[in-house]
Amino acid sequence: MLNIVRPSGVLDSTQGINFRKEINHLINNNATIIIVDFQNVTFMDSSGLGALVLSLKMAKSHGTKLFLCSINDQIRMLLELTSMDKIFEIFPNLETLKQQISQS
Repeated sequence: MLNIVRPSGVLDSTQGINFRKEINHLINNNATIIIVDFQNVTFMDSSGLGALVLSLKMAKSHGTKLFLCSINDQIRMLLELTSMDKIFEIFPNLETLKQQISQS
């Protein structure tokens, strides 16, 4: 089953806490695939990135796959500058990601 998390607005330290809680809740309830859809995120700072990285570590330690999709240019640049674009599996949009998952 696909679990889709849809943060919105600015993903900063305040939003990052809620974001991590949501991811942790899904992982603790045995989610096997978590998709983070950034369609409605306008900006992410280093605290938001930290929350994302911690969520990925938690997911990997529990055997959960975590994918990102629909990131904007600012988020893409942040991920590229920190080389996190090589760590996360990123898809252009939710439909492309769903198709990829259904084919695997």
